[in-house]
Amino acid sequence: MSRFFDLVSKPARDMGTTNVPGATPAALDRQVSSSKPLLKPLIKLDSNENPFGPSPLAVDAMRGAIGAVGSYPDDDCSPLRQKLAIHHGVPAEQVMVTAGSTGLLSLLCQTLLAPELNAVTSERSFIVYSMAVQAAGGRLLEAPMRDDRFDLEAILAAIDSSTRIIFLANPNNPTGTVLEAGVVERFLEQVPVHVVVVLDEAYYEFAQHLAGLRGIVYSNSLEYVRRGASVVVLRTFSKAHGLAGLRVGYGLGPAELLGYCARMRNTFSVSSVAQAAALAALDDRKYIQRVVENNTIQSRDLSQGLLGLGYRVVPTSANFLYCDLGEDAAAVANRLQDEGVAVRPLGRWGAPNCIRVTIGTPEQNQIFLGAMRRIGSSKSAGQVSGVARGN
Repeated sequence: MSRFFDLVSKPARDMGTTNVPGATPAALDRQVSSSKPLLKPLIKLDSNENPFGPSPLAVDAMRGAIGAVGSYPDDDCSPLRQKLAIHHGVPAEQVMVTAGSTGLLSLLCQTLLAPELNAVTSERSFIVYSMAVQAAGGRLLEAPMRDDRFDLEAILAAIDSSTRIIFLANPNNPTGTVLEAGVVERFLEQVPVHVVVVLDEAYYEFAQHLAGLRGIVYSNSLEYVRRGASVVVLRTFSKAHGLAGLRVGYGLGPAELLGYCARMRNTFSVSSVAQAAALAALDDRKYIQRVVENNTIQSRDLSQGLLGLGYRVVPTSANFLYCDLGEDAAAVANRLQDEGVAVRPLGRWGAPNCIRVTIGTPEQNQIFLGAMRRIGSSKSAGQVSGVARGN
C-alpha cells in the first residue's frame, strides 16, 4: 500500500494518479509511440483547435492587456459577462464565465453530485464528463448509441431517482453528430424535474452554420434558458474563436443554480488576458464567418477524400470528422505521426478502429490525405509481399 492511498478520497483513488510531466489525461490520450524521430513539424489535427488561431482583434486585445498582468483579474469577469448577456439576450445573472467550458462542467458536478448520486450521458461522448463526475464522487451512467448517434430513449431509460445531471454534447464529440432542435425539445419534456440537462454546445458556431445550409433548425437552447428551464447551455471560446490556449468559456442557465456554482469556483480562475481576448473575439464576426466557411468547404473535401480511400466517415456538424478505419486506429495514428500528422485514436472511447481528425486548412488537410494514401499503399504493398513470401 502506498503512503497516501488511505489518505486520499475514494474518487481520487478511483481515478488513479498521474503527475508525470506531459502525462495529464489529455496528453496520455493523444500520446502515440513512434519508433522514428519526427522529420517535419507536427500538424496537430487531434484536438479540434482552430487552424487559423485567434482573430486579429483578439490578438491586439491580448497585447493591450499584457501591461496589467501584475494585478489580479476581475474575479466576476464583469465586462465579459455583461457583454455575453447582451449578446444572448439574457440577464447577466444567467451567465457564468469559467476557465473553459470544462470549468463549469466541474462546478456543476461539484454542486449537484455526491457519492450516492449519478449523471447520465451517452457512450462515445466527451470524455471529460466521466472525469468531472468521478472527481465529484458521483457515478456516470452511459447509455448505448444507435448508428453513431445519441439514443435519447436509452438515455431517458437510464434516469433514476438518484440522477441529477444529463450531459448532451450537441454536436457530439467525437462522432460529430447533431440533435435537431425539435428532437431536443421533445426530450426535455420527458426529463424529470429533479434532473438538470447540460446542453454542451462547444461547437455551436460550426453547427449553426452547417444547419443553415442543410435547412434544419439546430438549437433553441437559449429559449429554454430564458423561460427558466432546468437547462445549462455551455459555450466556449476555444473552438471557432481560436482561444484554446487561454481557457475561457461560459454557461447560460438558471440564476440560482449558477449562483451556487459561483460559490464553488476557484478565485481569479479566468486571466485578464483571456477576458480581454474574449471580449474582442465576440466583435469579430467577419473572422468567425471565415472560420465556419472554411470548415464547411473543407469538411466536404476531407470527407470525400477519406471516402475515396475506402474509409467510413460519419457526416459532421462540428470541426472534426469521425472516421472508421476498419483496423487498429492507434497503429494508424503512430504511422501518421511518423508522417508528421497527429490525429486522435478513439480506443478510450470504446471505438478502437476509429480516429477523430480535426478539419484544418486546405494545405493541412491535403497533407493528411497524402499521408493516409501513403499509409494505405504501404499496408497494401506489405500484405501483397507477405502473401508472396507465404507462397
